[in-house]
Amino acid sequence: MNLAVKVSGAGPRVLLLHCDASTGAADWKRQEPLAQRWTLVVPDRPGYGDSPHVRVDFETEPQAHRPLLGDGAHLVGHSYGGVVAMFLAAAEPDRVRSLTVIEPPALGLSEDPEVVRTRDELAAVYAEQLDPFDFYTKFCAAIGERPWPRRPLPPELDAGVRALQREHVPWHARPDLDALRAAPFPILAVSGGHHPAFEAVCDTIAEATGAERATVPGRRHMVPLVGEPFNELVETFWSRAETLLDGETSKRAQTNTLVYTNCDQADRSVRRGDNRACG
Repeated sequence: MNLAVKVSGAGPRVLLLHCDASTGAADWKRQEPLAQRWTLVVPDRPGYGDSPHVRVDFETEPQAHRPLLGDGAHLVGHSYGGVVAMFLAAAEPDRVRSLTVIEPPALGLSEDPEVVRTRDELAAVYAEQLDPFDFYTKFCAAIGERPWPRRPLPPELDAGVRALQREHVPWHARPDLDALRAAPFPILAVSGGHHPAFEAVCDTIAEATGAERATVPGRRHMVPLVGEPFNELVETFWSRAETLLDGETSKRAQTNTLVYTNCDQADRSVRRGDNRACG
């Protein structure tokens, strides 16, 4: 599958997979300054933007992104893009330099009561025969995001919501967390501190894989749009991963060493296990 892809910048390669009902350019616009030091590879995921308008499906989509890893890349996925990123990373462990997932809606990974409630609420929304505006309004309410304020939806958003309505729902996904735990790259799970279900899913992923855990509030589910605080977090993570790769050090040797400082820029935390770096 030939995807629409924008490549910019210079430095180590970073593959950014956007959220649903969006495009690469829209979801990652606040990350453009990182192109000063990193090569940013930003596709429109299958089903969105200028890429082929196929059904959105976490089972088949990873294959489309494999060529974009090149000889190795830091892999970042937001929302449904995070679900896809977990499958891709588990399938290509030797070509992933680090993995960052941002509020992946892998709601089948946890039976936390808030996760179950959100999963059931979303399932009911998908089961209704709703027009895109009504669907998006209820969908946003379920995930704690702001809806579009009035009819009609902008054409690009309308097309994205129609793709969202037809997708293979993400709570059916069961990424191989054991394979991710055994993989040689470090993992970071990021949430926005706004919705207990996403916090629980990110906690579950971190506990199962040994991932670092961060919270970056300010834009609810749209964490990348926070901009500089998020950029500083991921760039610090990528740089540390590069150092580990250069030193041929496994992520397991670093499991309990993370301390994230400079917390005055945003109310955020980064954790390993029960250790909080910011108050």
